[in-house]
Amino acid sequence: MTDPIVRYPDPGIKILDPRFSGLVLGNAAIERIATGCRFTEGPVWFGDGRYLLWSDIPNDRILKWEEETGAVSLFRKPSRYANGNTRDRQGRLITCEMDAQRLTRTEYDGTITVLAERFDGKQLTGPNDVVVKSDGSIWFSDNGAGIRGNYLGHKATPELPYRLYRIDPRSGAITVALGDMERPNGLAFAPDETRLYVVDTPGPGRRSIQVYDVIDGVRAVNRRQFNAAEPGGSDGMRVDIHGNLWCAWSGGEAEDGVAVFAPDGALIGRILLPERCANVCFGGLKRNRLFMAASQSIYSLYVETEGVPGG
Repeated sequence: MTDPIVRYPDPGIKILDPRFSGLVLGNAAIERIATGCRFTEGPVWFGDGRYLLWSDIPNDRILKWEEETGAVSLFRKPSRYANGNTRDRQGRLITCEMDAQRLTRTEYDGTITVLAERFDGKQLTGPNDVVVKSDGSIWFSDNGAGIRGNYLGHKATPELPYRLYRIDPRSGAITVALGDMERPNGLAFAPDETRLYVVDTPGPGRRSIQVYDVIDGVRAVNRRQFNAAEPGGSDGMRVDIHGNLWCAWSGGEAEDGVAVFAPDGALIGRILLPERCANVCFGGLKRNRLFMAASQSIYSLYVETEGVPGG
């Protein structure tokens, strides 16, 4: 049996605004590079090794895909029901462990350091997504997704409100970066780091993307709505060097995949996938390959832009 023929331009790439035309290629196709998972999340690119890691949450594992060979292998199991992943500015893996309700760093020798587990003497509800700012500070959402049932972690009663926290790069002190959301989820900084985008996922019908001003590099203030999201909704997202938001999206056959927003909030394009998408990252030799964690599979697409560092 032969592989299906791909017709250029890929019909799954939808240009909704002329600004999206310059960000996509007419001779690049959406590719499924891995499958066989239960719920994929947290893709993160390692350019020094030319491989992608991602979380397969219900299977309690992190998987690895090698760009040169296409080989998929097990990177870590158990992963403590890992969700979001990123790299710090020293290249180390930062992981949100929902079952353990902690944020960890994987050192160069493979040992694991706990970065955040408690706040004000109480257990975190479960880190969900994470980014690292250029000053080395780590910002992560804590929203209890892993303790609402046993599929993505274990049942438990939250001890803290759902918040977004910041870890100081020098002292390691944890502070509340924002606490005015019902259930903060995906997050990403604008290229100049003066604005922070955060997805709020309180439940169907009320999901949105909010934007904040970053004050003194430590606090997010002046909340306003960037996108109402519904009827679909975002989970994780990343920003390109032009300030566009590439948002993992779910909303049915006409919306599942990635929704791309210009800095002014306008929806300018879509990348349609046959599965709902939970998170994305940029990678490849030129940071111009978009990787998409979508339900049971990982997809990729070469684009004509690059992702900003830190996501």
